[in-house]
Amino acid sequence: MFTKKIAIIAFMAIGSLTVNAQDQDPKAKKILDELSAKTKAYTTIKAEFSWVVEKKDKSKESQSGKIQTKAAKYKLEIPGHEIYCDGKTVWDFIKDANEVQIKDMEVGGDDAINPSTIFTIYEKGFKYKFESEDAVNQFISLFPTNPDKKKFHTIKLSIDKTKKQISSVKMFMKDGTIQIYSIKTFSGSTIIPDTDFVFDSKLHKGISIEDIR
Repeated sequence: MFTKKIAIIAFMAIGSLTVNAQDQDPKAKKILDELSAKTKAYTTIKAEFSWVVEKKDKSKESQSGKIQTKAAKYKLEIPGHEIYCDGKTVWDFIKDANEVQIKDMEVGGDDAINPSTIFTIYEKGFKYKFESEDAVNQFISLFPTNPDKKKFHTIKLSIDKTKKQISSVKMFMKDGTIQIYSIKTFSGSTIIPDTDFVFDSKLHKGISIEDIR
């Protein structure tokens, strides 16, 4: 089964790709530069996604979720969890246990690459190559410049040519599994109040609070 930890790690990976300018495919760079400019122009992002894990034995598991971001703030909803971050503090609300775990957002740690950067995954630490295109999408492969520090060896992006948005992300993991994220709905620059990124324990009667800050 999926776990919250796997989901967070995956979104961290999907959310931070900056690439060195040297020895890069110029066609891929042009596409990614356009994608980056379009994405960074949004003040906020809301999206719904599906997530499929293909295992080595060809079996599959799937789930869906929602993400909304505003600068360094984010809210990630996956089955059993709602994860909030106001840019400083992270709240993980575990629904079935009616429990919230609170921690500081780590600077320079895992949280430095977090779901708030999901749509700019391609911007750091990767080499990239244009692969192909069809009538709708362009396909680019990303290869980490420090592969020993990653749980995956390749990421393949599908980018909508007209919308200049990521439509899907396929991660090839070192353990032989493949994780596929497909963006189902996407909207940018909608109004999202900052309170949406802060967990309010008062709305959950009898909640258990574990503060590990």
